[in-house]
Order: sequence, then C-alpha cells, then structure tokens
Amino acid sequence: MTDAPTGPLLGCDFSSAPSVRKPIVVAVGHLHGGDEVRLDRLENFMTLDAWQHWLAAQPAWVGAFDFPFGLPRELVEALGWPLEWEACMRHCASLPRSEVRETFARFCAARPVGGKFAHRRTDGPAGASPSMKWVNPPVAYMLHAGVPRLLAAGAHLPGLGGAAASDRIALEGYPGLLARELIGRRSYKSDDRARQTAERLEARRALLEGLQAGRSRLGLRLVLSRHHEQALAADASGDRLDAALCLVEAAWGALRADSPGPGFGLPPGLDPLEGWIVCA
Repeated sequence: MTDAPTGPLLGCDFSSAPSVRKPIVVAVGHLHGGDEVRLDRLENFMTLDAWQHWLAAQPAWVGAFDFPFGLPRELVEALGWPLEWEACMRHCASLPRSEVRETFARFCAARPVGGKFAHRRTDGPAGASPSMKWVNPPVAYMLHAGVPRLLAAGAHLPGLGGAAASDRIALEGYPGLLARELIGRRSYKSDDRARQTAERLEARRALLEGLQAGRSRLGLRLVLSRHHEQALAADASGDRLDAALCLVEAAWGALRADSPGPGFGLPPGLDPLEGWIVCA
C-alpha cells in the first residue's frame, strides 16, 4: 500500500441521460488513516456537460465510476474497430447511439442462444453485465456517454489511456460487487415507485450498516454523518448509496496506487483494450 492520497476521492453513480429527476450523483470524500473513508458531501449533476466541467475543474482526484471503460475484445475484433483503446473509444463515440445499438444487435443476432453477448475478462470475477448491453442495464450507452467526457476532463484511466501525467485518476467501479458481498442478492433499490418497498429499505439499511462496520474484504469503514446516513437510506433509487459504494472502491484503489502493473490494485495482466473493474 501507498500513503493515503492528498486529493479527494470520488464515487460516481452515472446516468447516460441525467435529469432533475435522476441526476448523476458523485460522493466526495477522503481517507482518514488507512481504514476509514469519510463521506464529505454529495454532488448532483443534471447534465453531462455540467458533470464533465466539474471533474475538469478539480485539480486532483481518484474516482471510481459506475460505467464500463472498455468493450469486449471479441466484439471489437469482430466489428473491425480499432484495437487500440483510445482510438476504439473515439470511434465508438463518433457514432450515434442508435447506430451503436444496431451494430451490437446485429452482432448478437448472429450468435447462438445463451451466448448472444461477448464478455470482458473482468465481467466474470465482478459479476458484471456485458459492457455491450444496451438494455437492462444500458451500460453500452453509459460507456458511449461517459468515457469521452472523462477523456475531455483530462483524466488518466490506468491500464488504458488518457492524460498520462494527470492527477485525475479514473477507475471503473461497480457498486454491485461490494453490495453482494455485504447483503448477498437482496434487492436494495428500484427506480419504479411501485417497487420501492419496505424490504428494499431494510436492505439499504443493512448495506449501510455493513459498510460502516467495515465488514467487506476491502477492510475499509465508511464514516457518515447522521444526515448522510439518513439520506442514503431514504433514497429508494439507490443512486446515493451506489455513489458511496463506489467511493469505498475508489479509496481501496487509491491506497494501492503504487501496486505492480497499472497500479491502483488493477491486475498487471489486464487487457489494455477491455480494462478492469477495481476490486474485482
């Protein structure tokens, strides 16, 4: 492990189409000692441009962002897209979202039932959805919207690319990875008001209790004010809680900034086209 970073930590729950009703949520915090992550505040962004400009205005941060940073190598090779990560991302971003969907759908249509989607190597260990999915959840749209804006904000994405000398470090996070470790497969969130039940509220409270007690394998305790604890529990969409989960993952990565390979706890042998989910 390295010393705790001096800049802030960010945990981002992302939306490819943010709005007043469902903004992008960023949990801002810092490490205290080697085992506490303190949540300082929550930032909400109703537009992608506002989120990008805010990231660019912060001189230094380590953040975990809840959207995929890369596509499966199998998919990219089959489509004939560039095999260098940044060129591939810029090509993808140059296409309208509708064309990305149609291109990926044609790829899936030609494959057998049960193997429609291509997967990244990190998907299995993380239990994550394929990064090419455009529905339930639409993570391909999130990549399409999010990665170009991280690059435009001057971020460095370890193991992949971006601004090599930047003090803005972006890691791919996945709150479901940490949530499942603490509460199993219990559902704790829904955007559908009819499904925002008392059982999901209890699951959020259990998840918060586990985070505050530091019971995950990451060995980090989330420290919250009473106000933030109540706000995270009350948010039935789970967006604020997911941002806090990503904040803890960012802290774990920041403590391993000097680890072998690309650093930040990422495996030395990660695929430089696909990327890797921190903590997976």
